[in-house]
Amino acid sequence: MKITISIIKADVGSVGGHEIPSKRLIETIENHVKKEGKRLLLDYKIFHTGDDTGILMSHIHGVNYSDIHKLAFDAFVAGTEVAKEQGLYGAGQDILKNAFSGNVRGMGPGSCEMEFEERPAEPFVLFACDKTDPGAFNYPLFRGFADPFHNAGLLLASDMAKGFEFTVMDVNYTKGDRVITLKVPEEYYDLAVLLRDPEHFVIESISSRATGDIASVVSTSRLHNIAGKYTGKDDPVAIVRTQKQFPSTGELLSPYATAHFVAGGDRGSHIVALMPCKLGAIISFFDGPAIVTAAGMCVHNGIFTEAIDLFDQPFWDTIRDKASEKTYGIREQGFFGAAMAPMEELEYTGVVERIKQLDSKFSIRRSDK
Repeated sequence: MKITISIIKADVGSVGGHEIPSKRLIETIENHVKKEGKRLLLDYKIFHTGDDTGILMSHIHGVNYSDIHKLAFDAFVAGTEVAKEQGLYGAGQDILKNAFSGNVRGMGPGSCEMEFEERPAEPFVLFACDKTDPGAFNYPLFRGFADPFHNAGLLLASDMAKGFEFTVMDVNYTKGDRVITLKVPEEYYDLAVLLRDPEHFVIESISSRATGDIASVVSTSRLHNIAGKYTGKDDPVAIVRTQKQFPSTGELLSPYATAHFVAGGDRGSHIVALMPCKLGAIISFFDGPAIVTAAGMCVHNGIFTEAIDLFDQPFWDTIRDKASEKTYGIREQGFFGAAMAPMEELEYTGVVERIKQLDSKFSIRRSDK
């Protein structure tokens, strides 16, 4: 059976600051999807990571189907009204445009979708980040799909011997989708050159070279590109199919043990370690740290099984400690040097205005003759 899985998420309000959506807000979004999605959806799930609420949907309408996007957008608008009634912080923060234009892309909410023919067993992982940007997925997806240190299947499984095809987007280009497709292993180094700059080049999708099947998709929207100013971090989501011709679930999770450094945290302007957290985790320390959750599921005839929490296992407690130590270590450096995000990210904050004001006060010191 050929189905489409869509995940659309947004921050439309949270309790206590940038922490967690209210129960009433989540219920409002779910009630809207349940009522209005009857004729459109095969199944759906509502989840939240940090202050973002996500709508996971299965259907038969393909990617970029207007009615699916409008269903999610209208649900977030309904949630925004509740957020305003409750006085939640950041009510409607990710709803940057009011008039729906056929697709949520460019309107604030993040989204990614994939269409595929179901296998007899179809496991996948829904990854969701908060307080970071889409480039946070560059490191774990690169190592999970292209590095035999993490993906032993590249050595042991004939289904993956041909490698994978990566589509990478230049997220700083705002006139359209500027993308490049690279084949691994032949163009491994070229891919590495791009992905080392996660604020500029971001993995959009990955496909199997052996079968052509879609393996992973990532939301690539940059909120500051849409709004022209800092309005909150992008908080990306990713769908990754697992097993058989794809990496195993464990191979995909393995790179997250690095607790790699990403841009994010407080005001989205710092460097912090990405912490693998349990489902429903809230935001706390320094408006962070940047977090990622992993919900494992199967889908059959478009119907989802229950979601299991892949980071709710004792091993990940150790990694959470590691992420805390790494984050606190760099936070001790405050705003100096590498502790803050690169200027490319800070250009949408008040830093640029301050530099412009100070620039006019500089003078050229002339040496005495």
